[in-house]
Amino acid sequence: MMGGRALLLLLVSALLVQIRASDPLLYEPFDEDFEGRWVVSKKDEYQGVWKHAKSDGHEDYGLLVSEKARKYAIIKELDEPVTLKDGTVVLQFEVRLQNGLECGGAYIKYIRPQDAGWDAKEFDNETPYTIMFGPDKCGSTNKVHFILKHKNPKTGKYVEHHLKFPPSVPYDKLSHVYTAILKPDNEVRILVDGEEKKKANFLSADDFEPALIPSKTIPDPDDKKPEDWDERAKIPDPDAVKPDDWDEDAPMEIVDEEATKPEGWLDDEPEEIDDPEAAKPEDWDDEEDGEWEAPKIDNPKCEEAPGCGEWKRPMKQNPAYKGKWHAPMIDNPNYKGIWKPQEIPNPEYFELDKPDFDPIAAIGIEIWTMQDGILFDNILIADDEKVATSILEKTWKPKYDVEKEKEKAEEAAAGADGLSEFQKKIFDVLYKIADVPFLAPYKTKIIDVIEKGEKQPNITIGILVSVVIVFVTVLFRILFGGKKPAVPVKPAAEAKKPKATETDGAGSSGDKDEKEDEKEETAAPRRRTRRET
Repeated sequence: MMGGRALLLLLVSALLVQIRASDPLLYEPFDEDFEGRWVVSKKDEYQGVWKHAKSDGHEDYGLLVSEKARKYAIIKELDEPVTLKDGTVVLQFEVRLQNGLECGGAYIKYIRPQDAGWDAKEFDNETPYTIMFGPDKCGSTNKVHFILKHKNPKTGKYVEHHLKFPPSVPYDKLSHVYTAILKPDNEVRILVDGEEKKKANFLSADDFEPALIPSKTIPDPDDKKPEDWDERAKIPDPDAVKPDDWDEDAPMEIVDEEATKPEGWLDDEPEEIDDPEAAKPEDWDDEEDGEWEAPKIDNPKCEEAPGCGEWKRPMKQNPAYKGKWHAPMIDNPNYKGIWKPQEIPNPEYFELDKPDFDPIAAIGIEIWTMQDGILFDNILIADDEKVATSILEKTWKPKYDVEKEKEKAEEAAAGADGLSEFQKKIFDVLYKIADVPFLAPYKTKIIDVIEKGEKQPNITIGILVSVVIVFVTVLFRILFGGKKPAVPVKPAAEAKKPKATETDGAGSSGDKDEKEDEKEETAAPRRRTRRET
């Protein structure tokens, strides 16, 4: 009998645990107005107006960023802090960039417990958080952030640890779900629309920058390079002497005296002639614009002849050319290698079996965006991946399917004017290429080229070729040595700079560049020259 009761109690306990595990720790679907449940920051710099609004084309509501070029801040305190130290924790939310995203953030900050007396109305970019997660796109930035603020037990200081090589932000105006799954074995997985895009380990230096666990040693900041330290591996041979017959002044090219004028060369024909079909514009004012001259065209008589105009002998390479004489390089007998300071024990080093996460006491959205129409929805914190998957399937998937079908129909109607699915995949790959570490010096230029290509789909192939050439060139240089390649040249179709660059603090802004663009667009038209028609 006692055994039966014990078994019954065990079953009931297991059922209660299962029921509790299936409940979200936090779920905000925004079915009702956020006022009274969320607190809008009262700081002066946050002028952006939040609205409870429907997602375009749906009856589903969300939290809307309603104005362009504004800072926004809003926060919701949790009834009980969520601990991240034990078990699985899932952070998930939905974002729809209804007007696209040229420059702005759409991420969430998971706020750690604040000091006593802290007021939610004071929420701003200085409010300490535990995790920042979500999309951000502006200038050279295009990534789904995952940033952990972790306290160093030796110093007591908090350090920001950024996920290396995070996924890029989807390029469309559809609803997307961003999921971060934190596992008790130190694994973190980043999913977009339920598809895994990144897997990392919190304790791996290959996955986070800076590494969560500091290095055991550091260069001694007080160690100085000796004055007589010679780092030159090669030096000019001091015993070498310039040969007597070395002519440094000989030109690289000389006139080819053996060349003869091709038969049929038209000496008396100019290379260009006035366009016989051109006519003086009716509104041309000789007093204001000067005497009108017809524009020039290639002389058609020169097309069939070897050439036109005065014939001159061509240049050829000078066999006597040697250039500036330099002494040959020899091994430096005083070479000591590249100097490095000696390593000393790192006073900030500590050992760690798993991150010492601070709890999540609130969730906040604090962004600076040049874009309006950003809609947040279905914010979730759960301790069961199945709960997150279930909510994704029930709330996001039906909306996404409708939006996708509508997008396909619009693309079909637009024809070649819009980005095709194939082109979008190409640009997604190009953004990932831009994030390759050894391309860092050229990232801004590459992103500039890619963004211009997104706006001009007809040059997609040219953009692809340009980026691939840069990638291969830099890789070749790294593998085989030599000077760094020049900064990639933009395609001819490009005319503007990126609208913004990444800034410190929340989100990103493009005020300065946008104003410069406006100046260019509103500038007075240039005066016509005499040859313009």
